[in-house]
Order: sequence, then structure tokens, then C-alpha cells
Amino acid sequence: MEEARLKTGIWVKAMLRQAEQTGNPGMVLHHGDDDAGGVLVVLLGRGGHMSVLAQTRTPDGRRAWFRATGEAAVDQAGVDAYVTRQMERDPDLWVLEFDTPDLTPPFEAKLI
Repeated sequence: MEEARLKTGIWVKAMLRQAEQTGNPGMVLHHGDDDAGGVLVVLLGRGGHMSVLAQTRTPDGRRAWFRATGEAAVDQAGVDAYVTRQMERDPDLWVLEFDTPDLTPPFEAKLI
């Protein structure tokens, strides 16, 4: 069964608030379409290690995430290159950034 879909702007505000409550502050790097924009999440870890999560859907329609820059951590240049390519394809894309020491999403996220 497909879950009800929140407008992206509302979902983003909720995730930022949830992350803040867990001690992992976040911010919006790029404001996308409020109603139905896609979302990229940049995770900032210790020692300059970074990862980008891209939003997808499971076969049953539930929100899920995958490590778009691969399983290994990347540097700022790798993140910038990936985000730039994606934003060229989809200008309605949201880009969020969270401080998270171990590159674990600071919000409820099914990683696939």
C-alpha cells in the first residue's frame, strides 16, 4: 500500500526539526519545489568525510534512500560534483545538509 505523500516543503521542515532534536543540526542548501520536489541529503561526518543520500521509492511506494555517491565516504569536491549534476537535471530539487558524525541519517530513513 502506498503511503500518503506529504508536500516536500512540509516534509523538509519536519526532518530538520527531527534532526535538531537529536543533536544533528541541518540546513537547506537549495530550496526546491514546495509541493513535489525531489530531495538530496548531504551528510557531513568527522574528518571531512561526506556522503549524499538520494530519495527513491520502494516497489510498494514507500520513501527510501540510497547512497548516491557510493558506500565509501567522499570529499567536498565529490559531493559538489554530484549535487551540481543532479540540480542541472532537476532544478526543483531540494538539497539538505546535516551534521552527523558517522554518516547515518539523523531522521527516520530506510536505506536500500
